[in-house]
Amino acid sequence: MPTTQKTLMFLSGFLTSLGSVVVICSILATQAWITSRIFFTDVISNGTIVITYGLFRGTSAQELNEGLQDLDKNFEVLGILDNSSQKSLHLVVILLLILSLAASVLSSVFTFYNSISNPYQTFLGPMGVYTWNGLSASFVFLAMVLFVGNAESNHLSDKLSQKLYPETTNKRTTHTYGYSFWLTLLVIFLNIVTAVIIIFYQKARYRQKQEQRKPVEYAPRDGILF
Repeated sequence: MPTTQKTLMFLSGFLTSLGSVVVICSILATQAWITSRIFFTDVISNGTIVITYGLFRGTSAQELNEGLQDLDKNFEVLGILDNSSQKSLHLVVILLLILSLAASVLSSVFTFYNSISNPYQTFLGPMGVYTWNGLSASFVFLAMVLFVGNAESNHLSDKLSQKLYPETTNKRTTHTYGYSFWLTLLVIFLNIVTAVIIIFYQKARYRQKQEQRKPVEYAPRDGILF
């Protein structure tokens, strides 16, 4: 059976790993990733299109300076994108977050397993925890970078606007990233905290082993021989 110290520290790692699982699920489920304001003109009016969307769903609305505006629209992000570079990158972002979710789940399993048992020095121990948390943080970071690149450089919001309002001509676009996007930083933070907890445990365990050796190392030679 593991010591009380090991149980408490690995249970703490389990809670932070479980927290990252919950946060990633929230990131995938919510649609407040980005809000884009697209300034446009058409034949009879001009104004702004406001699009707010996440990885799967979004909403759009028009704010016209003059003329009749369309009703607000709900849309499926992947449903209205054709086979384009924007859709491909968006699918990669979703895939990376799913991989990060899987890595966080495995981290939760490994930390909980270590809190109730003493596995041999194999991948099931701290090394496995480090690996899964490192992968989870890396996948999330790559997803952030690709999403920003798809929105800023690959004009994802403009593409969605053109599909929703084909009669308009886009002039300028500004972006504001929502809480769903910034929650990705929380996932990375939780992954780091989990790894740090296990590092502290290993350092404490190393100190205990060193202290156990000292009585033997510094004992009188006569006593040892006797």
